[in-house]
Amino acid sequence: MSHINLNNLTYNFSQKAQRNLMIVCGVGILLLILGIVFRHAPEVANGEAMSDPQATLGQRLWANLLVNSYFFGGIALGATFFYALQYAAQTSWSTVFMRVFSAISSFLPIGLVLIFLILLCGRMGLHHLYPWQDPSVYDKTSPNFDPLLNHKHPYFSDAFFWGRTIVFMGGYWWYQMWTRKNALAEDMMNEQNAAANWAKNLKNAAIFLVFFGFSSSVFSWDVMMSVDTHWYSTLFGWYNFAGWWLGAIIVSNLLVMHLKSRDQFEFVNPSHVHDLGKWMFAISFLWTYLWFAQFMLIWYSNIPEEVVYYQQRWEQYRGLFWVTMIVNFAFPMLVLMSRDAKRNKSFLLFVALLILFFHWTDTFLMVMPGSVSSNWGLGGIEIGMFLSFASIFTFWILRTLSKAPILARNHPMLEEGLHHHA
Repeated sequence: MSHINLNNLTYNFSQKAQRNLMIVCGVGILLLILGIVFRHAPEVANGEAMSDPQATLGQRLWANLLVNSYFFGGIALGATFFYALQYAAQTSWSTVFMRVFSAISSFLPIGLVLIFLILLCGRMGLHHLYPWQDPSVYDKTSPNFDPLLNHKHPYFSDAFFWGRTIVFMGGYWWYQMWTRKNALAEDMMNEQNAAANWAKNLKNAAIFLVFFGFSSSVFSWDVMMSVDTHWYSTLFGWYNFAGWWLGAIIVSNLLVMHLKSRDQFEFVNPSHVHDLGKWMFAISFLWTYLWFAQFMLIWYSNIPEEVVYYQQRWEQYRGLFWVTMIVNFAFPMLVLMSRDAKRNKSFLLFVALLILFFHWTDTFLMVMPGSVSSNWGLGGIEIGMFLSFASIFTFWILRTLSKAPILARNHPMLEEGLHHHA
């Protein structure tokens, strides 16, 4: 490891970068306020009472909050999964990126808290994103009584729902905090203790992956699929998982390119970058396969209760629906196929940003039809909230990255990872 400049392992999150991110966040908040003002003005001017909960401004704001909390929190959860996978699989090539994955996963507690608050506020009646949270749908004497939801009542009962939600979120949070703390402590250990610590990380990573494998699908059903309460898909959990994973790989690519542009990742060679590009290419196909498998099965079976999910998106969101699918599928296939494309930093940056944005629109399409129906738009509210979240997400990751060396120096497989060639 003698060729590495140990004095260049501290990331300096400059005042200029912090100021720029705050400006982006401020612009986002300003757009959000303008979006609220101009969206609300016609209702006030006409003196109309919005009788449809899905047509209210509040519903649209809550829906956008869910989109962004789930999207950015999901990227952090995907990074936590991939971090654990590297330990469990005993890989060496990715040891140079472990602090990057760890920094991305540090946003997970924020994302989980926001999602939990959205669920809790729905239970308190502050929004109508989740129809199953309305007690009247289970009351047979109420005009809102819903036989199908009544059938699902045991699954959505308070004790069972909140119990599993707290266990899942607590498990994700605990593992993220524990593994980061343990990995940072490794920097201060001698070789023998570092090897023992790595073995402990490997064991807990394997346990976490089993826990994650079961809970992640149920978590996505509860938070996202239950917005369309009548609809159900067993592939939905895997499809969401692929989106989180892909988001984490894309953000990892972006961070690595940023660090290399500052000459701080000189030990990351073209083969490392190439392999990250291959992950982006491969997970894009995994996401597409799961999206298409879900779509094809529902279209072919033509069961009215299932088809309604895609029918609504086809009728009310057609343009966005197909553009999202085409970009997320065809673009990676056409432009990331070659070896040179995966090693070209500028090209990879453009592709990564494009795919990342259209995975945000994919999350948007999961939430909006079931929560606001045709009362949607891509205006100041949507753009403003996205910019605010993106800047806070980036600020938090870079701040975390600056708090520890960007290379896990005592990782037992580091030397092998530094000489990775593909």
